[in-house]
Amino acid sequence: MKKWLIPVIILGVLVVVFYSWGKNFNNTAIDLKESATKSWGNVESSYQRRNDLIGSLIKTVQGAADFEKSTLEAVINARSKATSVTIDPSNITPEQLQKFNQAQSGVSSALSRLLVTVERYPDIKANQNFLELQSQLEGTENRINVARDRFNEAIEPYNKHVKRFPNSILAGIFNFEPMDYYKAEAGSEKAPDVDFDFK
Repeated sequence: MKKWLIPVIILGVLVVVFYSWGKNFNNTAIDLKESATKSWGNVESSYQRRNDLIGSLIKTVQGAADFEKSTLEAVINARSKATSVTIDPSNITPEQLQKFNQAQSGVSSALSRLLVTVERYPDIKANQNFLELQSQLEGTENRINVARDRFNEAIEPYNKHVKRFPNSILAGIFNFEPMDYYKAEAGSEKAPDVDFDFK
């Protein structure tokens, strides 16, 4: 056997090993990132459902005589601001998440004030459409929480995959950055109570 053949074989084996490793890393990272991106879509979809329900709620409340316009305007403005904040799901940054979270918190706060104000309007509280919207909003708030939790759960395996050594080397080469978790805004543990059980 010729001496020059041994280094060529070793080099060939190394190339195959590194190619295999790179291919497996890349494909797994893509799959995991796609799962996380899909989960983010579910978060946005849940918030969009809430915004749609708020639109219907506003129409129902607007029908009441002398209902406080400033309260309605606050909800309308917060909803408008929230729908204008968009996030690129393939490149979610902490800054984008913070803006999104602030906008959604503004909606929650304005909605809470609206529901407290409704307490003074027995006709609205007795309105069947309003009661149905209340129930749907409750369910949507739960969906939002579940969607955010699932988004964070989907990010975890992706982040572990790209951060662990030696994968972290390939992550830098293939430009796979860790994704940011959805974090509750400061003070959100005292989130507005969206309890619609009027008695």
